Amino acid sequence: MPHTLHPYEHDPRAEAYGDEAAARLGVPAQRLFKTLIAAVDGRLACAVVPVAGRLDLKALAAALGAKRAEMADPGAAQRSSGYVVGGISPLGQKTRHTTVLDESAELYDVIYVSGGRRGLDVGLAPSDLLHMTTGTTAPIARP
Repeated sequence: MPHTLHPYEHDPRAEAYGDEAAARLGVPAQRLFKTLIAAVDGRLACAVVPVAGRLDLKALAAALGAKRAEMADPGAAQRSSGYVVGGISPLGQKTRHTTVLDESAELYDVIYVSGGRRGLDVGLAPSDLLHMTTGTTAPIARP
């Protein structure tokens, strides 16, 4: 799949990894997407939402036909994805999770997601991300 790599110098003191990436890369926060792992009816799922927004857990549960969703334990997210929190990528996860991409991604030709470590993002078309993750889109983010 066509993609571009965007490394940057990660500051270990940074508290908001997505905001740091947007600032370092000069990318609007609406086009830079964070990857969050949630427990949805007891199973882990991957939610990809803009850094500028927040994950709506009720909307994620509804998108997956579930009753309840909550943020996964960070340790469980790291073990299941194979990535460290703040660097979890929707691509190449250790365990493939059901993936839902916020529908706002469809507004852009290219979006940016974590490349699997803090300090690396990948630019790619939303349709390519969906193809590689066998994901779906849904309105799962809120401002």
